[in-house]
Amino acid sequence: MLAELRIENFAIIEKLELHFNSGLIIFTGETGAGKSILIDAIETLLGGRIDASQIRSGAERAYIEALFIIPKNQRAEIHQLLSGEDLLDNPDCLTLARELRPAGRSTARVNGRSVTVAYLRSIGEKLVDIHGQSEHLSLLQTSHHLSLLDSFASVDVLLQAYQKTYHQLVSVRRELSELQKAESESARRLDMLGFQINEIETAHLKTDEEQQLIAERNRLANSESLASLVQQALIALDDGDPESPAASDLLGQVVHHLRELARLDPTLDSITEQAHTLSDEVNDLSRSLRSYQENIEFNPRRLDQVEERLSLMHTLKKKYGESIEAVLHFAQEARRQRENITNAAERIEELESEETSLLSTLKEQGVVLSDKRHQEAERLAKLIENELETLHMENTLFSTDFQHRPDPEGIPLENQTRVAFDINGFEKTEFLIAPNPGEGLKPLAKIASGGETSRLMLALKNVLASADQIPSLIFDEIDQGIGGRVGAIVGQKLSNLARQHQVFCVTHLPQLAAYGNQHYHVHKETTGERTITKVKLLDKELRVVELAQMLGSNSQANMQSARELLTQANTIINTR
Repeated sequence: MLAELRIENFAIIEKLELHFNSGLIIFTGETGAGKSILIDAIETLLGGRIDASQIRSGAERAYIEALFIIPKNQRAEIHQLLSGEDLLDNPDCLTLARELRPAGRSTARVNGRSVTVAYLRSIGEKLVDIHGQSEHLSLLQTSHHLSLLDSFASVDVLLQAYQKTYHQLVSVRRELSELQKAESESARRLDMLGFQINEIETAHLKTDEEQQLIAERNRLANSESLASLVQQALIALDDGDPESPAASDLLGQVVHHLRELARLDPTLDSITEQAHTLSDEVNDLSRSLRSYQENIEFNPRRLDQVEERLSLMHTLKKKYGESIEAVLHFAQEARRQRENITNAAERIEELESEETSLLSTLKEQGVVLSDKRHQEAERLAKLIENELETLHMENTLFSTDFQHRPDPEGIPLENQTRVAFDINGFEKTEFLIAPNPGEGLKPLAKIASGGETSRLMLALKNVLASADQIPSLIFDEIDQGIGGRVGAIVGQKLSNLARQHQVFCVTHLPQLAAYGNQHYHVHKETTGERTITKVKLLDKELRVVELAQMLGSNSQANMQSARELLTQANTIINTR
């Protein structure tokens, strides 16, 4: 529900902060005082259209912010919306804000972070439903009618069973479509897959072969340089000459001298052993180099073979993957596809049989679901017509229109006509109304405006209160075109509606206002040359004065009548 509302520099509102409770919240005041401006501000906050004229004259910006308490029955849905954009801060509440600047620019925020206006609107639609001088009314959106009817009819179990079968059918049809498409191209596809598999298998690829070949290519391509360098190293180690003795000879002399020293000084034994070990390691190094020298191969033919093998690997990687592992995986996947195509005919036959069975099951479940909807639609119509009668709209007719759409791939009905279906069934629904006898039923969105529309919406809201999940409802000028006697009935209806929703109502009728749980008085004040809107929460005595003024004046008789209205309203509320 809407718990707090802050408005700055919006139209003739300079600065306003309001705190709301649950129940029925009434706004009263003279025409032009700014009551509808409050509704406009809320609608703007929820993503409505803006223009520069909404910014208070002389101000650089207008700002609207609201704190909403998230009802338990909506937390899962709203948490999902918020979590998807990483906006979930507090699981119990959220804030919406909108800042308006000149030239029609605005900034939308959810929980303090910037969002698109479209996203703000998607959140707002879950929280507040406004009926008044705007189009923001969920009951006028045909797409909502089926979900409202289903909630009223309590068809959850039937709908879930239908939807489970529907998802199975969609999955089967998807696989069947892929296989049928593959089958039509099977000959060409099998040739292509066979060629690709053969090309990869013929290469006899190994995952570590490429690196080994690259190393071998480097040795073959540089064999002359390798041989020359090894020979020079061996000369330095073993061969030497009179002017430059070999390293092994010099180390031999070192070992000889150290042995002589050790005889004279045994403390040099460890150093002598160290020199002896070094001499042995040099000899081992010489043997390793001679062995390497013997394996250096001057083989242009082998070099060509290695280059050819590496070129083949490069070609295969270019075709089938970035690495040898990827090429081998491609071959594995190609074999799987070839097997699927080979077995496609058998699988297609299985899927077609499964599709027929699922369509039959879906038809049975859909018919049961449809029958339940039709039965409950009749009960809904009677309840709404009874509500309208109490609101002095006698002889008004209400109905739910169910429509089928032909589809050759759809559900086969009893007359063998196939009709389109979706996740919600195979009928489209729309609420129809005939407010005037003889005019016939018409779509709800096309009915007359004014008090007739207001009363119809109130009747619908009362009957569908348990089905409608939107926590806060706003009725602007719901008393338009109705008198005090009907106003009292409307007040009772709104009070009853406020048991399941938070209800805001702008009214000029004291008979209606008496049913409010909170009562705000809206008035204008002029300071200097500026006019501003003020909103005041009325206590019990001030409510009596306000209701008396609404009756004509605060005379003693009207004050007494106001008290009687409040007493009567409290009695009716407390005896429900």
